[in-house]
Amino acid sequence: MDKVSSKDGTSIAYDTFGSGPGLILIAGAFTDRSYYVPLATALSPDFTVVTYDRRGRGDSTDVAPYAVEREIEDLQALREATGAVYASADSSGVMVLFRAVAAGVPFDKLAVMEPPFRVDGAPPAPDRYLERLQEFIATGNPGGAAELFMVEAVGQPQEMVDGFKGTPLWTALEAMAPTLVYDALQMGDSSLPTDLLRKISTETLAIHSTGSPAWMQSAVATTAAALPNAHLAALDGQFHQVSQDVLVEAFKDFFRSGS
Repeated sequence: MDKVSSKDGTSIAYDTFGSGPGLILIAGAFTDRSYYVPLATALSPDFTVVTYDRRGRGDSTDVAPYAVEREIEDLQALREATGAVYASADSSGVMVLFRAVAAGVPFDKLAVMEPPFRVDGAPPAPDRYLERLQEFIATGNPGGAAELFMVEAVGQPQEMVDGFKGTPLWTALEAMAPTLVYDALQMGDSSLPTDLLRKISTETLAIHSTGSPAWMQSAVATTAAALPNAHLAALDGQFHQVSQDVLVEAFKDFFRSGS
């Protein structure tokens, strides 16, 4: 594990795998860098893969107050420390990447996986989602925030979430729960950020899983259509996740093409 200091003094923890051109992986909500170990290992023969804990997660620190610009600065610091030329982001982490690139953080190519923009056909967002997250955190109830995200935002069964409570996994999720507010702020109202996307000329691979619901696939297609230089890819997978072997081949084909 290495660390880099962001502009506001936050310490961002990261790992590197393999050799070759640098590829930073940016996680979505409720995920730390350990999530990417299998993918980073599989990509390591072709890339120097960088995985990191977004601020407030895992081994990274945090400095209040939070603003979406702080995660742009985090990614800039990480890119400068590692020399990475490519970046890929999942789910709400896509907004971190899009905001950073639009603000001038340079990458040669991008890949994005299922940003949860609420296009036509999407289920409604939970009522007062951001405000309720903030209330849970402010009153010292991170478990309430975790449950709100998992049940109402993601749609996991209540009985499954109840089964996590009291386990080491639940303790780890409660520790990350304050950062759910950060992802909610990154996503805003979750509508397609058309004006932001028009500013991103970097060649982008926009990916959705064939196992994801139609509205999520449509969100990716709409994202690709709004970007000036994007390619849409439907890859074999499950709900909100592409099979690793398929994703590795897609990354190799895309990032190495034209190089």
